Amino acid sequence: MQQHPDDPEHTARCADCQARASLAALDVDLDRAWIGVASEVWATPTGVIERLAARTLGSPGLARALVTTPSLVLSWLVASAIILAVGVLATWGTGTPWVALLAPALAGIGIAYAYGPGIDPAFELSQTMAIGDRTVLLVRGLSVFGVNAVLGLIASVATANVAATGLTLGWLVPMTTVAALALAVATVARSANVGVAAGLMAWGMIVLAGLADTGDLAAAVTSAAWTPLYLVGTAAGFAVALWATSEQRKESIGWH
Repeated sequence: MQQHPDDPEHTARCADCQARASLAALDVDLDRAWIGVASEVWATPTGVIERLAARTLGSPGLARALVTTPSLVLSWLVASAIILAVGVLATWGTGTPWVALLAPALAGIGIAYAYGPGIDPAFELSQTMAIGDRTVLLVRGLSVFGVNAVLGLIASVATANVAATGLTLGWLVPMTTVAALALAVATVARSANVGVAAGLMAWGMIVLAGLADTGDLAAAVTSAAWTPLYLVGTAAGFAVALWATSEQRKESIGWH
């Protein structure tokens, strides 16, 4: 095989060297890309919450993965609180349990956006961590669900409405189901947007079906007839999410 000298004058006259130079220019500088990802994730100074999470979880890396959860950033939490506050005001004015209707939907959206490519600045970096994907997903999912549950409980109490307050435990069950469904679809489809759409669509269908059956919105949300469906749906959703994050699944088809 003919050796080509690494000389600018030769390259200017040689078509083969020019073609190789053009292809080399298209190569991705992976080291630079990883440095950019790492700098974006680790640029934020360690705060009180992260230090507390690191001591609780026993892992600074897992703590950083938790505090960088897209649906746990301050702007997201403020937006969720505002939506529930609007639901409280609407409940005061109409008597309709808007908090019980909004809480499961917000939890489903938050869970779907808790982990995955495209929306998570720490996703690429987490693929190189010793911590498994499932661990990160579990910690983030439980945290997002817990925060949304607390916000929903506060909003329910703030309505000062006996009927709405009585729904507090009632909407926690469907909230779990909607969150599990959104998580399952998001992990299988590898798209948070698809997971959000599936969760909202399922919750809307449940509410409409219950409303058509009972004629009462409050009963539609907390109807005992839906409990077996909620339990089956929750178990199935988490099972699918675990399968979608398994090593066999990741080897057969990667995240996009």
